Amino acid sequence: QPDDTGEAKETEYSNPLLRPALTGDVEGVQQIFADPEDPDGEKAMKLLLDKDIIGRDLLYATCMAGQSAVVRALAKYGVDMQDKTARGYTLLHCAAAWGQLETLKTLVELEADILATTFRGEKARDIAHRYAQTDCADFLDWAEAKQALRTLIAHVQATIADPEKVQGRLNKEDKSMSLSACRVKSDWLENTKEPTRQDFVDQKQHLEEIMLPIFTKLAMP
Repeated sequence: QPDDTGEAKETEYSNPLLRPALTGDVEGVQQIFADPEDPDGEKAMKLLLDKDIIGRDLLYATCMAGQSAVVRALAKYGVDMQDKTARGYTLLHCAAAWGQLETLKTLVELEADILATTFRGEKARDIAHRYAQTDCADFLDWAEAKQALRTLIAHVQATIADPEKVQGRLNKEDKSMSLSACRVKSDWLENTKEPTRQDFVDQKQHLEEIMLPIFTKLAMP
């Protein structure tokens, strides 16, 4: 593994959070954060955020170990899921390198940035491919396609809601059609069971086709 996704070097459990985090002991983690002598959780957070020589905190090791329940528990304490090492590696990159599929799913659910890149310009899915973690790569491709559809829907909705952009360019029917198309796609996202990556791609392309004449109008001087 590259340094930033390589195994943590600790040989002893000097950090009291390390053992429960790496063994999936959610209750043990919670007990440290619930220490009555540390009512604001400052000491516990310092233990959690204490970084090693290449800029990884305890959450990185937890992701490498695939302890999804611990990751979810720690997220409740306000941990930054977008954190990066000095070379740009994220929690997603580390989980992908180690083939921790369930942890990847947890991180994506917690809104970790799928598109974040390392200093080499690699996304987490690229790291997964490099280390032949096929299931992880497939999931990240699926998640990225889903996010792309969501992003387009949000972009259309924000554009139609912006009076400066639509003033004098779109009529009532244009706006209604655009918002209706977004509702249909949002409903599809909400209700479709087990959609594939290609399903997301197709739905996004369909929305783009619907919106093409609208965006053409908006682009006119």
